[in-house]
Amino acid sequence: MFSQTNKMLAGLLLAAIVVCSLSTTQAAEFGNCANETALGQYSKVEVSNCADDDASCVLKRNSNATISITFQSSEDLADLKAVVHGIILGMEVPFNLPNNDGCKDSGLECPLKKDTSYRYSTTLPVLKQYPKVSVEVKWELVSAGSQVVCVLIPAKIQ
Repeated sequence: MFSQTNKMLAGLLLAAIVVCSLSTTQAAEFGNCANETALGQYSKVEVSNCADDDASCVLKRNSNATISITFQSSEDLADLKAVVHGIILGMEVPFNLPNNDGCKDSGLECPLKKDTSYRYSTTLPVLKQYPKVSVEVKWELVSAGSQVVCVLIPAKIQ
């Protein structure tokens, strides 16, 4: 009887450990998707309403989301453009921004000087007609056709 009770307790303890490990969430990890010839690198990425303990950032339909990227470039930049894709099931789908000019209404004034920290920020609509889906957002900042930075943002449209 005693060994039967020990087996039941061990089983319950194992089940509790499994449930606890399944409920633990990882913080949203932003990935670096920059190519080898990228002109810069980012040091910080912020997404509105994305908590540090969220596994992915929730983008609520029929609302706005603000994305901010702090970065430096190894070269002076005369201009800056944002290029955004949603990656769904491995396919990149272009996302047209209301304003892709990184030098206009983004907190930046071009030209940008090399080796200086800048914070690019923009707000975009998450439209009601978007499907509720998990997506990886690929956000690139480019200048004169060259990639400056590239960030992968795990997200869920809800």
